[in-house]
Amino acid sequence: MFDYQDKLTFSKAIYYNFNPIPLPRTFKDATGGFGNFAPLQGWIRIYDSEGCCGETFCSKGMVENVLPLILTGETRTYTEWYRYLYWCFRNFGFQSGQICDLGQFDLIMLDILARRKKQPLHRFLGAKKDWAAVYKGGGAIILEDQALVDDMLRYVEEGYKTVKFKVGSDWGKNMERDAHRMELVRKAVGDDIAVAVDGNQVWDVDGALKFADMIRPYRPAWFEEPVFSQDMNAIKELKERGINMKIAFGESMRNYYAFETYVEKGVDHLMPLVGRMGSVRELVAIRDLAKRNGLDFSSGGTTFVNAALGALYEENEMLEYHEPITYTLGECLEVKSEERDGRFYLPDIEGAPYRINLKKLEADGALESKKYFYSENAKLKFAVRGAY
Repeated sequence: MFDYQDKLTFSKAIYYNFNPIPLPRTFKDATGGFGNFAPLQGWIRIYDSEGCCGETFCSKGMVENVLPLILTGETRTYTEWYRYLYWCFRNFGFQSGQICDLGQFDLIMLDILARRKKQPLHRFLGAKKDWAAVYKGGGAIILEDQALVDDMLRYVEEGYKTVKFKVGSDWGKNMERDAHRMELVRKAVGDDIAVAVDGNQVWDVDGALKFADMIRPYRPAWFEEPVFSQDMNAIKELKERGINMKIAFGESMRNYYAFETYVEKGVDHLMPLVGRMGSVRELVAIRDLAKRNGLDFSSGGTTFVNAALGALYEENEMLEYHEPITYTLGECLEVKSEERDGRFYLPDIEGAPYRINLKKLEADGALESKKYFYSENAKLKFAVRGAY
């Protein structure tokens, strides 16, 4: 798996740059993350010499870092292209933005290969089902208590068996508020629904342990990122000092090897994020690592993109649908998975399970411009086709 020897020559790319796309309502986590706009820069389509196209959401880094290396007229296998770019980016570091760009390019190559075979991407990758298990998260810090409860109840009514919300009010100083919100949510959704909380790395070890004691009576499904995600010894200390609940980490990491260290330090729930990982191969390897060690696994990122991979997972290996952000990304698509009863059902189309809605983006004023990039005589050329 993933050692594909299909040869690829890239002929053209089109990059669609977006204006800021507003969220339905302002979103904030414990450390002030996000805000009023979706974390979205653009969309790219890359074509091979056979006219097949792979496409996905991306940053401008795809244009700046990847296109100059691939639009050269050279022919390589899928595996050779990946290895070539991987080592081109090594001096940026394997936690860099360039590694995120590489992960998106990997997804694009797989999209092209699936379309060549006239198969949905998930079936090309070996999935035996056409759906992915999903949990739903949201619950911004800035929501009023009743609004938080209303959202969690709505998620349950939509068929989700696991829900998640943000904690860490006032940069972690107002634990009483967060514990009270946990009590309210638990009473509202009942005992049969799993409720997880996400601290977004806001506490030190002492603070995380104190808050864990406060919410323990409400049986959290997991406590996500209670401390700084890179502080492996803090994670180890949490376990040694008896946090006595599942702790989850992974969204900040960009390669498989960091997850091996998480396992060694005692993390109970591994959760890589699709948009930050260096390859699809590593995502699947992390899932397998969790299974070998009897740990929980889930995968974050843009769920409509992630759904193709979620179809490879088992029912207890969920994707996160982070509604406050991901809903807006989904509104940019004209073809996407159907959300139903705690699952995402994938469309029966060739390649990746999504298609961008450029007409809507243009009508909404969200499409700022598009650029064409061509391969000709190993020289990169491009033409700007103005404001859209």
